[in-house]
Amino acid sequence: MVRILPRVQRFAYALTGNLDQGDDLAQEACARALARINQWQPGTRLDSWMFRITHNIWLDRLRASKVRGEVVDIAAMHNLSGVDGRDVMEHRQTLATVMEGVEKLPPEQKVLIALVCIEGLSYKDTAKIVDVPIGTVMSRLARARKALHQLVNRESGGGPIAGSPIAGSKG
Repeated sequence: MVRILPRVQRFAYALTGNLDQGDDLAQEACARALARINQWQPGTRLDSWMFRITHNIWLDRLRASKVRGEVVDIAAMHNLSGVDGRDVMEHRQTLATVMEGVEKLPPEQKVLIALVCIEGLSYKDTAKIVDVPIGTVMSRLARARKALHQLVNRESGGGPIAGSPIAGSKG
């Protein structure tokens, strides 16, 4: 579990869009996994099991936030700082634009972008984690990529982002 923790944290951050909330989500997923370790079947992929737990907790939080309303961490917004260097700034702007685009996606598309494009999981593994048929993963991911591409191009005013994993596919 310790070995896959960085991947679980990246996934949690991708889902929440916030480092602190991502860390909280990853920590809760680890605690839940340890409390229910008897439910994990040896011989199966621990990372997939952890991603599924993380995804389920995130969905529970989304449902709860609809009842309570969205919480915004204002302190995190003041933490933005400039760094010298044109390339660094351009990359940061591109990343910010992509993350804003990901945040605008529906939850069922956001999770697929996180699992396939960020974590590099196969469609098959992703389908197991989110508990939908592989064809559904493929069609939702295609719509997510198209929507994200349009959002990023609208925000940046340019063409496609070179080397972007969003344009790729994973079978």
